[in-house]
Amino acid sequence: MPRARYKTLVDRLAADIRASRLLPGSRLPTHRALAAEHGLALVTASRVYAELQRMGLVSCETGRGTFVRDISMPPGLGIDQKTVAQGMADLNFNYPALPAQAELLRGALRQLAASGDLEALLRYQPHAGRPHERACVARHLAARGLQVDAAQVLIVNGAQQGLAVALMASLKPGDVIAADALTYSGFKVLAEALHLEIVAIPVLEHGPDLAALQRLCASRRVKALYSMPTLHNPLGWVLDTAQREQLVAIARRHDLLIIEDAAYAFLVEDAPVPLFSLAPERTLHICGLSKSVATGLRVGFISAPLERVASLERVIRATTWNTPGVLTAIACQWLEDGTVMQLEEHKRDDARRRQQVAAEALAGLPCQSHPLSYFLWLPLQEDARADRVAAALKDEQVAVSTAEPFAVSAHVPHALRLALGSVDLAILRQALLKVRWVVQAQT
Repeated sequence: MPRARYKTLVDRLAADIRASRLLPGSRLPTHRALAAEHGLALVTASRVYAELQRMGLVSCETGRGTFVRDISMPPGLGIDQKTVAQGMADLNFNYPALPAQAELLRGALRQLAASGDLEALLRYQPHAGRPHERACVARHLAARGLQVDAAQVLIVNGAQQGLAVALMASLKPGDVIAADALTYSGFKVLAEALHLEIVAIPVLEHGPDLAALQRLCASRRVKALYSMPTLHNPLGWVLDTAQREQLVAIARRHDLLIIEDAAYAFLVEDAPVPLFSLAPERTLHICGLSKSVATGLRVGFISAPLERVASLERVIRATTWNTPGVLTAIACQWLEDGTVMQLEEHKRDDARRRQQVAAEALAGLPCQSHPLSYFLWLPLQEDARADRVAAALKDEQVAVSTAEPFAVSAHVPHALRLALGSVDLAILRQALLKVRWVVQAQT
């Protein structure tokens, strides 16, 4: 098919979708039927749909077909939005905060102002943090069950930057990294930006399919594994000790670097030991204070084998040089005086209450979550479409995310990921009741 004719068909279908002549959720002809209708080669028909998918106008679903997307919402249906419209209940992002936190900050600033060496906080800091601050973090991690020397700790600008530093220091473009087929969207964005190839590990009810990971490593040159063993985002699982030991055994057998994301691990009481404790020679453990304290406190921590610290420091130097001295000082002050531990306890109670509200409001729907999690996963029935559900909820002033931002495999399930930590409990209850009503009305 001449290029001009191929582009004309793409443009015509795109115009029909944008003008709502092809309605959201409509199933388009199969590749073979499109080729027959327009006298195309099958490969050209596939290119037409691939182009429409790249434009965000259709979704191509293995085994189901090609469907018109609802373009009244952006890709991800809220996950990429910079702001949420006023009056809309935000179930996209978690920024859990407690009423007393502003007063805690005022007190910390007064205490910092009365301290001795304020001038030191205005200067460049060592790339991985000052020695006494790294020792403070090491003591905090030890209280969480992670024994690490201060020299193995690096202080970064939040857990997200910690993840970026870990990937940049350890992998190069084209390297293969394994991750759960549904995983944290921020990791997916980072890996794509760094031109890493993500290979998907199928997910089971209570964790990744480790037998499939073993087969994957036997057939591909996988360099690293990204894992959230303690309170997985978005699926909420906590891997048990046997699963962790099996995962570590696979990593050792195939010489994988383990990148352990523990952003939400503070919420889980009596969790099994971190992967870092089981495989300290090959694990980078990443956590921070954004969820346990406040999203504006961009202080995170990487725990690493000693031989990897220098390469991680070089990336910190090349990107942000160091964490802001004032923020780090406040963070360490709160780590030392017990404020962080107190906030973590309060947030566990808060998350538990929110899960109880969700269980009542969504009773009868097949939710997957952890009782101390700030999010839950809501699979939809086979005939329901997540983009249409999300668009209907937008009309009801509720913002949610579909599975798309979390999926790293070709198959994107029709499901919603609901963040529970960003609105007060009364609004949360009403928003979840709307979710239940819309989901049931769409199925």
